[in-house]
Amino acid sequence: MTVSSVARPDYAAHIRAVRSSFPEVVIALREILGLKLCAYLGSVRETRAVNEWADGVREPSEAVQRRLRLALQVAGAIAEVDSAEIARAWFQGLNPQLGDRSPARLLREGDLDEVGPEVIGAERAFLVGG
Repeated sequence: MTVSSVARPDYAAHIRAVRSSFPEVVIALREILGLKLCAYLGSVRETRAVNEWADGVREPSEAVQRRLRLALQVAGAIAEVDSAEIARAWFQGLNPQLGDRSPARLLREGDLDEVGPEVIGAERAFLVGG
């Protein structure tokens, strides 16, 4: 029996999000989603906080770190298949897979254990064209 070596499109993004240091997560996420969207996801009003996280000068709560790691996993997978511009639009747009709610708002305001799997499911559906 032969096992396929083709992983799901988001597997590499998951590994990157898990294995990266938190400053590396913020740097990568900032490159894909931009500074303002990163600040929104991190529940901070000033983009300076995001830059301080990237520089390792400051560290957010564990909940924010988990949220940003998940955001990198999702954004990284979309950017790899499409582009950073598409990933930004996907995060901000109303998503029919998520009850016409934006993934960014769900991640920021929802319980990550509940909304995380929903957002990942919507990302996977988007990547396969569903």
